[in-house]
Parts: sequence; structure tokens; C-alpha cells
Amino acid sequence: MTMFEDLDLAKFWDNDEYAIKEYVGKTPSPRTIAKVEKALGYSLPQSYVALMLRQNGGTPRNTCHRTNERTSWANDHIAITGIYGIGSTKSCSLCGEVGSKFWMHEWGYPAIGVYFADCPSAGHDMLCFDYRSCGPSGEPCVVHVDQEHDYKITHVADSFESFIRGLEPDENFEY
Repeated sequence: MTMFEDLDLAKFWDNDEYAIKEYVGKTPSPRTIAKVEKALGYSLPQSYVALMLRQNGGTPRNTCHRTNERTSWANDHIAITGIYGIGSTKSCSLCGEVGSKFWMHEWGYPAIGVYFADCPSAGHDMLCFDYRSCGPSGEPCVVHVDQEHDYKITHVADSFESFIRGLEPDENFEY
């Protein structure tokens, strides 16, 4: 089975005007993927690339993921605004105006990997592919990095695919 073959994209993405303007880019070519990986210094997770080849960035309908510990967002989960696409043309893309390097250089986020999803806090927490254990060519885990709490790193999922499959609707949680 191909990654995300069973994922219904018509139900996964919430393509409102904002998402289309800021996140959703054209399907990345192999050349664009290689260029972005070179610019970032990391091989992107295969499952992330597979999803971006089906739709390159956007805002999912389900925006929350459970955590085993408290975060600045909630006692038991994190929330995301959108997932960055592969490229540089959209503001919210990996190499865009507010891409991965922006968060490290302008906001002081730790250089542990690739920042690929933003949160509703307007920059005060982000999601990152964490390559510290696997090296720049390995399969990273997904972590939440909290700028408001001295860049506290919280494990969210063992892989991007498990992160995507673990997304739940906001109404599943109490605040």
C-alpha cells in the first residue's frame, strides 16, 4: 500500500481562502524537492513528501493531536494552524517567507530539524521534524517546540505518518 492511500483528501484538507493563499502550493517536482532538501540540509520524511505530492500544504480539518504531557496549549494536546508545503513561493512553505529557517533565525527556535507546521499562537509554538536521533538523512520524529517555555520540546509522534493519522477534531478536547 502506498503511504496515505487510504486517506480521503476530500475530508482531510480544509481548503478555505486563507489556506489556499498562504499554504497550498503547486505539486512539487523532484527538482523542487531536492532543492528544498539541500537548502534545509535534511532529507524530508517519505510520508511527508507523499502527502505533499497529493496536496502541497494546507490546513487540515482535524487540527489537534494528543500529547502525553501538558503543553502551553492544553493539558493533553497540541493544535496546528497549517502544514507547510514543499517550496518557497507560498509564505507558509518550508522555504517561504515564514519557512523553517525564519523560525530559527528570527525567533530563536533550536536548530534540531525542519519546522513544518505552525500553531494558533502566532509563532509562540511550532511543530518540527526532529532529526537529533536519526541524523539529517534519517526518519525524524515530530515534536512540539514551545517558545514561551524556553523552547521546551515535547514528543508528539514517532513519524509524520503517525502524526497525520493521529490528528483529531478540536471538539474532541476540553479546554
